[in-house]
Amino acid sequence: MSVRYEDYITTTTGVQGGEPVIRGTRTPVRTIVVLFQQVYPGNRDEVQRALPHLSCEAIDAALAYYVAHTDEVDALIAEHGRVLQEFTISA
Repeated sequence: MSVRYEDYITTTTGVQGGEPVIRGTRTPVRTIVVLFQQVYPGNRDEVQRALPHLSCEAIDAALAYYVAHTDEVDALIAEHGRVLQEFTISA
């Protein structure tokens, strides 16, 4: 049975700037995607160990959301990368 991301992902004004997050947490989908793609390439189990408050189903839901909303999440990842880079340069 596949995970329906709609059961796990929500957006709320004032929580992570309205970004999609795992329901009941402040963990953004973009964080899960970055961990899955860049930090632990393709290893969902390592992502879950890094974020033990999330179930494997919640992580799968975030990844499913990413597949359905790639442009949106990629834009969020890029924006946060730019902000981090600007912060690092000015510090």
